[in-house]
Amino acid sequence: MMAFRKFLTTVFAATAALASPAFAQQKLVPAQSEIVFVSKQMGVPVEGRFKKFDAQIAFDPAKPETSKIAFTVDIASATLGVPETDAELPRPTWFNTAKFPQATFQSTAVKGLGGGKFEVSGKLSIKGNSRDVVVPVALAQNGATTTVTGTFALKRLAFKIGENEWADTSMVADEVQVRVKLALTGVGKI
Repeated sequence: MMAFRKFLTTVFAATAALASPAFAQQKLVPAQSEIVFVSKQMGVPVEGRFKKFDAQIAFDPAKPETSKIAFTVDIASATLGVPETDAELPRPTWFNTAKFPQATFQSTAVKGLGGGKFEVSGKLSIKGNSRDVVVPVALAQNGATTTVTGTFALKRLAFKIGENEWADTSMVADEVQVRVKLALTGVGKI
């Protein structure tokens, strides 16, 4: 019984901490947000995007180390804007959306760098493969909306994106640039 009371006390304390204004969950404004990826095919940049994603963010600019950031991306929403290519992306060779419908990101640390700039470290999981990533981001506020922008590179082959004959990096480069732009409401003053 004592262990159960201790558990309840811990749960209530954690809930109270998360409910405090410093930890108020921000809301994503999807219409003003985007996740874009740029790869090179035979040396030519090709831009794609994910049309469906969600973020759960509890960000405190005054105490960034207490912040928590999580993303869920609907991998089947990937588009390069060409119907034939888009039909290939869900297949096992590329994203294998039948088996791995979502990519996720979970922050492990957020560090303030000054001047509205931060460094977000975390685990990115795509197609059953997880890797540590560091995403430098900048925040800008305009009225009640805070826009977060960041860019980072990933190696597609580390996530098994483009297997078999598509593992040849002379056709599709291994490095993919990912650009994130998130519009949020509910963020405190930077």
